[in-house]
Amino acid sequence: MSRIAARFEKLRAEGRKAFVSYVMAGDPDHATSLEILKGLPRAGVDIVELGVPFTDPMADGPTIQAAGQRALAGGQTLERTLAMVRAFREGDAETPLVLMGYYNPIYSRGVARFLEDAATAGVDGLIVVDLPPEEDDELCLPALAAGIDFIRLATPTTDDRRLPKVLENTSGFVYYVSITGITGAAEAQAEVVGPEVARIKARTDLPVLVGFGIRSPQSAEAIAGVADGCVVGSAIVSEIAAGKPVAEVLDYVRGLAEGAHRA
Repeated sequence: MSRIAARFEKLRAEGRKAFVSYVMAGDPDHATSLEILKGLPRAGVDIVELGVPFTDPMADGPTIQAAGQRALAGGQTLERTLAMVRAFREGDAETPLVLMGYYNPIYSRGVARFLEDAATAGVDGLIVVDLPPEEDDELCLPALAAGIDFIRLATPTTDDRRLPKVLENTSGFVYYVSITGITGAAEAQAEVVGPEVARIKARTDLPVLVGFGIRSPQSAEAIAGVADGCVVGSAIVSEIAAGKPVAEVLDYVRGLAEGAHRA
């Protein structure tokens, strides 16, 4: 059983929803980023999403774009991101870790080499936002063959004709984007999200998590209440961008996690 499947099984047994946090690798610098990464599970994070900085992050809003630019300016690379995963795994063999980013750095490294290195480092899943299902031969199917889950995004514009294609080779969980647009653009509304989550769950046995537009423990609780859990990214990255100490960032994450776990 994969770490992701094992984590959801554990959460179901405990009657809890999942809380997933996103941080950008190398932001605000490599050492601080690694310290935050290692602290996330102790702050209540069930699954970690680690962003891979890229020069043209078309799906990201200003907050995460700026985080990627800070990371790149500090020398963060795909290789250093994989090194962070290895360092994380030295002290944590259980928390699932998902890399989120774009295809270009993976393609530049070479898919076979990347998947071998990612699996060895301890990566459990991939979210690659610019590879549609029509391109599954490029990375999705090789990743599944390598034992790495390929997590797909569904959005408010993913209609009933498109949804089966999106779900076809998805594994781990489905990431439902609660709003149309870029990250950090609006606030998620549970009454709008709930019916969409139900529509997706009618087509798959995978957990459905909701991300985008969650900034407070109350919002995390409300959104997790209509899904299998929630994902918070931009709000956490904003705390890091404000220069807050690691302990304060993790306290903020802890509050969000407690909100999701109350659902």
